[in-house]
Amino acid sequence: MAEIVFSVLTKVLLKSLASMKPCEDEFHSELKHLRKQLLTIQPVLNDAEEKQVKNVSVKKWLDDTRNLAYDAEDFLDVFSTPVLEWNLALEQPRNIKLDMKSKIEEITGRLEDICEEKNELGLKEIAEGSLIGGWQRPPSTSVPTEAAVVGRDDDKAKILDLLLKDEPGDANFCVIGIWGMGGLGKTTLVQKLFNDQSVEDFPLKSWVCVSHDFDVLRISKTILESVTCKSCDLKDLNEVQVHLRGAISGRKFLVVLDDVWSTDYGLWQILKSALMGGVPGSRMIVTTRSREVALTIGNGEIYSLKLLSDDDCWRIFENHVGGSRVVSGLRNLELIREKVVERCRGLPLAARTLGGLLRHKQRGDEWVKILDSKLWDLSDKTDILPVLKLSYDHLPCHLKSCFAYLSIFPKKYKIDKEQLVHLWMGDLLCG
Repeated sequence: MAEIVFSVLTKVLLKSLASMKPCEDEFHSELKHLRKQLLTIQPVLNDAEEKQVKNVSVKKWLDDTRNLAYDAEDFLDVFSTPVLEWNLALEQPRNIKLDMKSKIEEITGRLEDICEEKNELGLKEIAEGSLIGGWQRPPSTSVPTEAAVVGRDDDKAKILDLLLKDEPGDANFCVIGIWGMGGLGKTTLVQKLFNDQSVEDFPLKSWVCVSHDFDVLRISKTILESVTCKSCDLKDLNEVQVHLRGAISGRKFLVVLDDVWSTDYGLWQILKSALMGGVPGSRMIVTTRSREVALTIGNGEIYSLKLLSDDDCWRIFENHVGGSRVVSGLRNLELIREKVVERCRGLPLAARTLGGLLRHKQRGDEWVKILDSKLWDLSDKTDILPVLKLSYDHLPCHLKSCFAYLSIFPKKYKIDKEQLVHLWMGDLLCG
C-alpha cells in the first residue's frame, strides 16, 4: 500500500496549499517544504514495499509513513473550517494560527525523521511497475476456464468412472468429494467433467459456487433455477425446497457444489432432504480444501487431488506466458525453467498466475528478477499466496488504489459496479 500512502499525503498537502491565502507566506513555505520532502520519499516506496517482507525496520518505516499520512489528513479536516473563517475574517485569529503552526512543525519534524531513516535503511529508487513479484477467489462457474486440463487425464478418468458406474442398491444419489489444497485445480478439473460428453445422460445439471457461507436457501434456489431454467423469487426455504423436490422427482441429476468450507452436518442434511427425490444414479460432486468437509458431506467416494509434476507445471506456464515459441527464444532457458517449476511447487494456479504475470515482459533477465524475489521465501512449500502477492505488487499505482478501495465494503457485500466507479471518480476529483 506504499503508493496509496504517498497519494494520501500528496492530496493533504495540495488541499492545504489551496486553502491558504497567498499572503500567508509562512505557511505556504512550510507546506511547500513538506511536499518537497515528500517527493524524495516517493521513488523509494516500491523498494520499501518489497523489502518490508524480510526487514522489520523497513516495515516499521512504512508504518510510520502511513501513520503520518493519517495524522496529516486529520489535521486538514480539523483546521479546514477555521482556515475558511480565517480567510473571510479581516483579522487573523491568533490562537488558530499558533495551533496550525505547531501542528505543521510537528508533521514537518516527523517527515524529516522519515526522510533521514530512508537514507539509513538504504532504500533505492525503483520505477513504478518494476516491483518484483486472497485474495479472495472470485465465484466459479461451470464454463471451463482452460482449453485443456494439463496433467489430469488419469484423475479425470477415475472420477468419470465414479460418476458413471451403476452400482445396485444406490440410494437416490451418491456424493463424490474431491479435496486438496488451494491452487491444485479442483474447480478446473470439475469444469471439464461437468461439460464432458460422457455425462450427457444426466438430464438435470446444476453448478453452485458455495464458498465460505453454506447458505441452504441460496444453494437450493440456485439448483432449482438450474434444473427448471427459470428464475426463482421465493424467499421461504420450505417453498423453495418443495419446488426443488418436485422438479427433480423421478429424474437423474448431477449437482456440483464448488469450494465448500462448512462442516455443519445439520445444514447438509437440510439441503440433502430436497434432493432425495432423484432416481438412483444421480450424483453430486463436492470440491473442498478440507478432508473433514469431504467426509462430512460425502456418502460415497472421496478423491484426493495431488500436486502436478514439474513438466506439467512448465506446460501450463508456457501456455499462459505466450506459448513455447516465446519461451524457446529466451537465453538461459534451462535456468528459467528450473526457477519456474521451483516457484510453482506443483500448483497449476501458481503456474497460470506466474505465466500471466511474465507474459508482458520482454527479456529473460526481467523474468529472472521476478523469479528471484525475496517474497517467495516467506511461505511454506504449499502456500499459493506468494505468486498472488506478486501479481498485486506488479499492478500500476492507480490500480492498487482501486483494489485497496474495495476494503471499505464488508465481506459478501454485493457491490454495484456503477456506484463503485462513481466512488473512484469522486475520490480522484477530491484529490
